Amino acid sequence: MTDLDALGDFTNVDPTQFAQLVKNAPDSQLADIMKSDQRGKILDTIFSRFPGLFRPDRAGSTNAVIHWTITERPDGGVDTYELVIANGTCTLSPSPDQDPKLAITVGPVDFLKVVSGAGNPMMMFMTGKLKAKGDLGLAANIANLFDIPKP
Repeated sequence: MTDLDALGDFTNVDPTQFAQLVKNAPDSQLADIMKSDQRGKILDTIFSRFPGLFRPDRAGSTNAVIHWTITERPDGGVDTYELVIANGTCTLSPSPDQDPKLAITVGPVDFLKVVSGAGNPMMMFMTGKLKAKGDLGLAANIANLFDIPKP
């Protein structure tokens, strides 16, 4: 079992361990796991943790619907998740059907790097690896709204 195999049982990997696993894994290994049948479980677990990592003290009066679209699903599709920040809370919506204030589109490997703190989202945006549509001020500040683990 490789270290990254721990992602298969991702519910037992805390955010700091996850960040270290992503930082130490080659892109090819991250791509392989995100093409596997573990992708949905990994994404569901990551997004279910966003509300717990939310920093209401940094959000101020921020109210926003944010869509995250992760591309390159094995069947050629995408996975879209909706986070709702309102009244000092962050919740994961059961379905992405609200009009987003910010829509982020990113490939699976770069997504893992962003949410683990192993990648620079601003550099990814500048190089076209991460696309943001809508409130770019919110996009620039989004990392400050969450306790992103440091690998």
